[in-house]
Amino acid sequence: MQTLIKPSAAIRQNYTDIANLCKETGEPVFLTKNGEGDLVVMDIAVYDQREKQLELREKLVEIEELRNAGIPDIPARTASANLRSLLKEHSHV
Repeated sequence: MQTLIKPSAAIRQNYTDIANLCKETGEPVFLTKNGEGDLVVMDIAVYDQREKQLELREKLVEIEELRNAGIPDIPARTASANLRSLLKEHSHV
């Protein structure tokens, strides 16, 4: 991953260039103010993808923690079959 750093004034002066850079590289652009890190700008599609990946990782960590705690799990196909069975039972009542 290449670190792209620009002064904060660049966003005002070169918005289109920075937006294109984010879209073309798929990488965030770090903006500085007075020589210090200030903001991160990135393409919204890349941001959404990263958020989904983080959410998935959080779920996987949670599942692993449950497994390590000894809480049993069942395969997705079994859970699906159990739900179908319950729905059939309740639809005939």
